[in-house]
Amino acid sequence: MANQATSLTRIIKAAGYSYKGLAAVWRHEAAFRQELVVAMLAIILAIWLNVGAIARILLIGSLVLVLIVEILNSAIEAVIDRVGSEYHELSGRPKDMGAAAVLLAIVLALFVWGSILLQHFI
Repeated sequence: MANQATSLTRIIKAAGYSYKGLAAVWRHEAAFRQELVVAMLAIILAIWLNVGAIARILLIGSLVLVLIVEILNSAIEAVIDRVGSEYHELSGRPKDMGAAAVLLAIVLALFVWGSILLQHFI
C-alpha cells in the first residue's frame, strides 16, 4: 500500500529515514567515515581560502558528491550482501561498478581541487 502521509508528516518521516540512513552508513562503513573526516577538513580549508563564491561551491560540492556516491555504493553493497554471501558474477558486478563510481567521484574532486588551487597559488 502506498504511503498515505502528506505534507508535514511526510517531511518529518522522510527526515527520520534520512537520519537512519546517515547513522547506518556512519556505523557500518569505514570508507564513509574516512571520507567524511577528509571532507570536513577540506571544507574548512575551502572556507578559509580566499577564492570566489563559485570556486568555493565547486570545492565543497565536489566533496559532497564523493559522500553521496559513497552512500549509494554502500546501499548497493548492502542489498547485494542481503541477497546472499556466495560468489556470483552478477553480485560482484554492481559492487565493482559502485566502487568505480566512488573512484570517479574522487578523481573529479581531485581535479576540481587541483585546478582551483593551481589557479589560486599561481
